[in-house]
Amino acid sequence: MTFLTIGHRGVMGVEPENTLRSFVRAEHEGMDVIELDLHLSKDGALVVMHDADVGRTTDGKGPISDFTLAELRGLDAGEGERIPVFEEVVDAVEAPLQAEIKDTAAARALAQVLTRRDLLDRVDILSFHDEALAEIRTLLPTARTALVASRYGLDVIDRAHAVGAGMLVLNIRRLTLELVEKAHADDLKVIGWTVNTPDHLKLARGLRLDGATTDFPEIRRAARFTA
Repeated sequence: MTFLTIGHRGVMGVEPENTLRSFVRAEHEGMDVIELDLHLSKDGALVVMHDADVGRTTDGKGPISDFTLAELRGLDAGEGERIPVFEEVVDAVEAPLQAEIKDTAAARALAQVLTRRDLLDRVDILSFHDEALAEIRTLLPTARTALVASRYGLDVIDRAHAVGAGMLVLNIRRLTLELVEKAHADDLKVIGWTVNTPDHLKLARGLRLDGATTDFPEIRRAARFTA
């Protein structure tokens, strides 16, 4: 069974998260897939940032939706890095991507880019929000999608099927072998997050997960030797 290591916002444990520097480092470290997060700016740009507010990861303050792209470009996203737009990440690295969307508006904007750039084979679309994944399924019927969840039960399997998702990306601290086996029996892949310690990596392998999302390059190296 192939076990994927997914770089969380690049490799946010060692580089400023969701920056080109972090994504390039993730690829250099051999991550199988790179995960990122998307929001819309005030003027509709598909910007790469996790939080809805710029305060935690930049030297600015306020909601992303209050800033134009030009204004966002003026912020320091860590060690002099600037907030990238999605297409810059596509051009900066060659690795497969997981793009997490926060709402249906971001879903529509991402669908346009994926169609224009012919990226459906390279990008998986993730969301905590069932309605955003349902929107993607309507816009891009062949897209690969994944339902993300932190607090969940066995019902998460039915939720995934309802929106046409083929993968679950789940908080590893709540994962059980029963859920993983049921998901696999229903042809759903299961990824655990966030796997940042040897114990969590052993758990991920013991649960026979399809992969792990991690902040650290060391987990990629350890995963090759952990059965």
